[in-house]
Amino acid sequence: MPELIRPSTILSAIRRPITIHTSDGLDLIGEVATPTSDRAASILCLHPLPTAGGMMDSHVFKKASSRLPALAGIEVIRFNTRGTESAAGKSAGEFGNGETEKFDVEAAINYSFDSLGVTNLWVVGWSFGTDLALKFARDPRVKGLILLSPPFRTSEPSDLDFWAKDGRPITALIPEYDDYLKPKEAAITFARVPQINLIPVDDAKHLWVGEPAVYRALTEIVRVVAPDALPLPEEY
Repeated sequence: MPELIRPSTILSAIRRPITIHTSDGLDLIGEVATPTSDRAASILCLHPLPTAGGMMDSHVFKKASSRLPALAGIEVIRFNTRGTESAAGKSAGEFGNGETEKFDVEAAINYSFDSLGVTNLWVVGWSFGTDLALKFARDPRVKGLILLSPPFRTSEPSDLDFWAKDGRPITALIPEYDDYLKPKEAAITFARVPQINLIPVDDAKHLWVGEPAVYRALTEIVRVVAPDALPLPEEY
């Protein structure tokens, strides 16, 4: 008898802790969840603001790790940026207000390719993590970006100009009731990036609270990186 996928559901995957070493000498803790069958794609998750409780276990990313390897063949790579703590432990260093985290993002991308052997890597940022993605996830091996609730807090117009010239795909999910950047404002902010796919999400909020919001966020991630896996099952 099929069972409904609930917030606490954890589906099959090969899960293992990882340690990422930055070029400025820090150890960052993380976890990778790899499909037990073929790996269609990999996503590197950049979490929300640590000073507001953001971490690798922030719920959308934790649920992605719990579900997407089994449901969509997507490997999910999560880690705590410097000074950030979760149940898995605390990464070394101190919060850098989105500046020294440059070393964290670059190290995580290198780890994904060099240690995990990824071949199809997408960077998924959420809130604070979207600024990190726009500013620092420029490695040419990255296929593109997916942004959840971008606040445009530390990013600059020059960062958007980089991506506009670069041309790689960017998808941004903009909640209707976002606390920072609502759909109309997002359309103005990102207008200089011609290839961006802006998706207004009705009834959603910045933190994607509630299972319908999570299902929508995960669906749009899968639509970009492994569309053949859609629609995502709601039972297992």
